[in-house]
Order: sequence, then structure tokens, then C-alpha cells
Amino acid sequence: MGEENNRPIELLKEWIADSNNIVFFGGAGVSTESGVPDFRSVDGLYNQQYAYPPETILSHTFYCRNTEEFFRFYKNKMLFLDAKPNAAHKKLAEWETQGKLKAVITQNIDGLHQAAGSKNVLELHGSVLRNYCEACGKFYDVHKIKESKQVPECVCGGRIKPDVVLYEEGLDQQILSAAVKFIREAEVLIIGGTSLAVYPAAGLIDYYRGSKLVLVNKTPTPRDGQADLIVPGSIGQIFSEL
Repeated sequence: MGEENNRPIELLKEWIADSNNIVFFGGAGVSTESGVPDFRSVDGLYNQQYAYPPETILSHTFYCRNTEEFFRFYKNKMLFLDAKPNAAHKKLAEWETQGKLKAVITQNIDGLHQAAGSKNVLELHGSVLRNYCEACGKFYDVHKIKESKQVPECVCGGRIKPDVVLYEEGLDQQILSAAVKFIREAEVLIIGGTSLAVYPAAGLIDYYRGSKLVLVNKTPTPRDGQADLIVPGSIGQIFSEL
């Protein structure tokens, strides 16, 4: 029985060993194993603390109209600065160093791929580590946001906005185009830690032209039927075995 369970991992190992054109596409599940909660799985305290669902608070409209409440939620629920890269982040960085992995495409905004050593990271939804003044464009790191008591303000008096893509905002077209190119040209495409439910990011896999589409996720996804290999389970655990 043990051998049966290991077969998908063994096949994945072979594909990785034989390829120098791997692309990884990851979602929230890659970060939850580093202790960064997925804001969609709200905790029991959530409803006592906030009058709106997270998707509403993290929208462009809410950010503009209820800026103080936006930042209260954002600082409490979106900033996990003590989180450390896990086995998946580290293995991806290792493959890149070996010349096997061409790009990491991520929906996460925590910067953990870069912390693990990955260089070519395409952040579809931006990063909490970058922030800028809406008036003058001055850059601020995440500590400025964390330490601001009210709405973070630039020295020029402008409002500082996190460089993250909120609901109702479009994705960066240059990053999107680069992601499409990497996926289209990939030999092995590994998708991990995502339910493939959030568009337009989930639609990116339709650009894949190869025959080695790998899904690594704890639960089934709507795209399981398209996969050439499904490796169910914890992404950190699976990547630590590769």
C-alpha cells in the first residue's frame, strides 16, 4: 500500500529530474503552511470584530470609502511578518538555482518565495512588503504600515497604499503577460496550494500546452480532470520529499 501512495511522487520526481523548464503556479496553500492564514477561512473572532466580509473590506471601493476600517483589518489579518519560508518555498528556490525552474507565479502577497531565495517571482496580486504614496509615489516598507496608528501618511501628506491588488482592481498587465508566456512555454507546470477558484489567475493554466500538468493540493479542484498527475496532500510535506 505504501508503494501505491508513493507512485505519484515518484513520477513527479522523474519529471523534475528530466526537465529544465519547470514553472510553478501557487496559491494560499503554499503560505498557510508557514502560518499565514488564508483570509477566506475566517476565524471565530472575525464576526465579532468586523461588520463586513473580507472580500468587501479588501475591495477598492471600501479602501476609498472606509480607509480607517480597511487598515484596521489589513494590519490585523494580512500582515504576518514573522512567517518563514517552508519546504515548498525552499525547494522551488533550489530548483531555480539548479537552472530547472524558470519562474514562480504566485497569488500570495507575503514575499516568502523571495525570502527563500527565489529570484524570478511573478506576484499576480502584489506584495505587502511594498507600499507607495498615492500623491508623490514615495516608497515605504511594510513597517511604516504596521506602525501607523491611523491611515498611513507620507511626508508629503499623501495617503500610503499597499502595493496589493484589491478586489475591483485589475492585475498588472506586464506581469500577466509574462506569466502567460512562462506557462505557455513550460514543459512541466506544477500548480500547488490553490483551489483554482479565483479568476483571472485561475484561467492562466488554459495557456499551458504541455503534457505534464501537475496538481498538488489538499482538496480536489475544478481542474483535476485536466491534470496529467495529481499529488494530493500537504504541499510542504510533498515538496520535502522531492
